Amino acid sequence: MIDYKKILSPTVQSIQPSGIRKYFDIAESMEDVISLGVGEPDFPTPWEIRKAGILSLESGKTRYTSNWGMEQLRLEISRYMSRKYALSYDAKSDILVTVGGSEAIDACIRAITAPGDEIIIPQPSYVCYEPIVSLAGGSPVIIETKAEHDFKLTPEQLRAAITPRTKALILPYPCNPTGAVMDRSDLEAIAAVLRDTDILVVSDEIYAELTFGASSHVSIASIDGMKERTVVINGFSKTFSMTGWRLGFACGPAPIIKQITKIHQYAIMCAPTTSQYAAIEALKNGDEAVKRMLEEYDMRRRLIVKGFNDLGLCCREPRGAFYAFPCITSTGLTSDEFCERLLYAERVAVVPGTAFGQGGEGFIRASYCYSTQHIKEALARIQRFLNTLKA
Repeated sequence: MIDYKKILSPTVQSIQPSGIRKYFDIAESMEDVISLGVGEPDFPTPWEIRKAGILSLESGKTRYTSNWGMEQLRLEISRYMSRKYALSYDAKSDILVTVGGSEAIDACIRAITAPGDEIIIPQPSYVCYEPIVSLAGGSPVIIETKAEHDFKLTPEQLRAAITPRTKALILPYPCNPTGAVMDRSDLEAIAAVLRDTDILVVSDEIYAELTFGASSHVSIASIDGMKERTVVINGFSKTFSMTGWRLGFACGPAPIIKQITKIHQYAIMCAPTTSQYAAIEALKNGDEAVKRMLEEYDMRRRLIVKGFNDLGLCCREPRGAFYAFPCITSTGLTSDEFCERLLYAERVAVVPGTAFGQGGEGFIRASYCYSTQHIKEALARIQRFLNTLKA
């Protein structure tokens, strides 16, 4: 009998499965479940973008592209980053097209992390950062952001976390799951801490276009002195509702992108060709479609935030991404207990805040990538559940 524990990597075995999946797996075995769990746009990819992908297939454009991604796509990414965020990147050396933003994050962390290096990760945040750092041989250093600071990373927290072994800071804003956004003044304060160090910033900006309010997204790479020490991660999944197309990109200093590309070459070869043709259309002509989707998200955002607050579950205004992060401590339940009991009692699936780090205890994540009718029904069921807790 083979002892698989001896064969498998101890590091891999020590990593816990994603906490997001637990309740999805339970929900799939149940009927009449209303889910607020999935972080995926419910809009189909806009037709003109789909048509560009279809046309590429009909034209037989199905061969490998450059490891770096199609030159035309990299040129469009360069133009996009310039007009949206005032960032200048050389399409030939500063941009890599990847299989989703997730691959870009993985390859970037692996390219910069040596055994023992410390990577600072603000939490609650997306589930992949900490395990990827561990897989790369690094040491995750967790900073728990606080609700009273709107879940923003503060310069005081960052300064206290830096040691001689610190290699990089992961900056996950706009943030999944909290919806937090870092304004220019917030980023300038973070930049002031980092400017005289050798610390790199890995800025995950996959939700950059999904921001609400008067001010638009600001990239830390646009702050004076930060571009040369920042790798910006972005992609097409969230902004253009292209999750299944699996396409992302990394922009950064040429010496770093060159090393990230080595990992991409050996692990992936190139991103999907069809998706790259569709992405060119998205960048050139997708702004109006994005605007329409953003308006719909904003309506849903206001509906769900008001709904949670009306239920007595304090919910701060999420200014980015498409998640609400209400506090459930008033119920006396832990995040896991709340989610499990709600699912079995009322067939509503949400995600415990602890799936995104221990700093998420006392909160749940609810996605508003759903119709208003769907959200209203979920809130009505949550109300019934809360009433049973008071009985």
